[in-house]
Amino acid sequence: MANQPREQWGSRAGFLMAAIGSAVGLGNIWRFPAEAYKNGGGAFLLPYLVALLTAGLPLLILEYSVGRRYRKSPPAAMREMSRPTQFIGWWQVAVCTVIGIYYAVIVAWAVRYTGFSFGSQWGEDAEAFFGGDFLQTSDSPGMPSEFVGGVFWPLLFVWVVILAIIALGVRKGIEKSNMVFIPALLVFFVALVVRAVTLDGAAEGLDALFRPDWGALTDGSVWVAAYGQIFFSLSIGFGIMITYASYLGRKADLSGSALVAGFANSSFEILAGIGVFATLGFMAQANGVGVGEVVSDGVGLAFIAFPTVISQMPLGTFFGVCFFVSLAIAGLTSLVSIVEVVISAVRDRTGMKRVPAVLIVGGAMALVSLLLFPTNQGLSLLDSADHFINQYGIVLAAFVFLIVVCWMLRGRLKAQQDDINATSAVPMGFLWRICLSVVTPVMLGWMLFDSLRGEFAENYGGYPDSFVAWAGWAVAGGALAIGILLSLIPWRRETAIGAGDESGAPAGDEPVAPTKEDR
Repeated sequence: MANQPREQWGSRAGFLMAAIGSAVGLGNIWRFPAEAYKNGGGAFLLPYLVALLTAGLPLLILEYSVGRRYRKSPPAAMREMSRPTQFIGWWQVAVCTVIGIYYAVIVAWAVRYTGFSFGSQWGEDAEAFFGGDFLQTSDSPGMPSEFVGGVFWPLLFVWVVILAIIALGVRKGIEKSNMVFIPALLVFFVALVVRAVTLDGAAEGLDALFRPDWGALTDGSVWVAAYGQIFFSLSIGFGIMITYASYLGRKADLSGSALVAGFANSSFEILAGIGVFATLGFMAQANGVGVGEVVSDGVGLAFIAFPTVISQMPLGTFFGVCFFVSLAIAGLTSLVSIVEVVISAVRDRTGMKRVPAVLIVGGAMALVSLLLFPTNQGLSLLDSADHFINQYGIVLAAFVFLIVVCWMLRGRLKAQQDDINATSAVPMGFLWRICLSVVTPVMLGWMLFDSLRGEFAENYGGYPDSFVAWAGWAVAGGALAIGILLSLIPWRRETAIGAGDESGAPAGDEPVAPTKEDR
């Protein structure tokens, strides 16, 4: 089998746009504002900044360095580090597969709701419309039994767009699409925020969000929430940034790029908080209630609370289109990065060219998505899978990754540090290693313990035991099991090389001499 040169970003700006596009997703818009409000308001920004500096950016820089150093997807990169650890990479690929399959349907909802915004087609009861008329949700969770055509067609459209972008390649597809999508997202979202802050009641909403409760800083759960928000919003822990960084040139500035991507992501979250709470302030005033009574997050915020506001406000159609287009774009850029992890891993493992890999692997993901989620059980399946794969897939995989790299493979972290410092504007030192070896694993472990404690106290979402078992625990456990099984399949020499040459360097780059730890 002939070796294929590894693709490479056309420019640093292209990589940054793609990295920002991956990080800026649905959680920035519908998770951060509610987390800040519940955990000290303006005071939450302090633990949030600490979490960004001590966990988010250090792990982001580490993933950049692993991807660039080995120029391979997560399984192949972990195999280069130490063959027994490749299961971590396959585990991350399995996690991305699960997330990609259900994430696409939320993007499809946003696409459909963009159209619904014209004339506020959800009527006077947005909640009844969303769960009943649109999703046709069953009264009790279980196996899908009815097909929902209104969800199928926009979902099919989303998958066609995603697979077309990825099939075009890193430069012509992923990079160019993000160079268009991210500026467009900024334009639409700034327009939304400007409209929101001019609404009656906006000041009360912003005051509710940013009024600091300094006493909250003594509550450990607030710090856990801050680390959780940073972790889930930066696209770290499940192989995306390793994959994207594998397309970088050897002289790319890693720490500088991470700082730009990290702070751009956080800036967008604060902007989202302003837009969301200005809108909720209007909703509270219109209904004669306190802001705290209308605060929500997740699906409820996007597809129930906001449509309700849109129906009540002047220029509601304009606001609705800006909001749902922003939601769709943010979801699309993140979904591209998620699916690319799977495609890259399969290509490295099999030597397949990009287009066949996209058609076969991406097509299989799309098929499963189209069979499961345009049904009367789509919402409950999504809710359960999302909760368990995030809490016990992403978080646990990241925890194991750090323990292996920072503690079990002695000298590996120092080798990565030297590799970063050789080309980066901001050098990494002893504090960077402490953050990765101690601070981040401790916080991830704390998050896992806190989540498990709640899990055993009461079933997530009040779902029945049987449903939680197969739609929750089995999904998270299955990702780990698949990761282990795939790692047991022997690699032939040529497939171990994958989509790069024997040095792992793209055509035209000088290979990096192996360090003592690499031998």
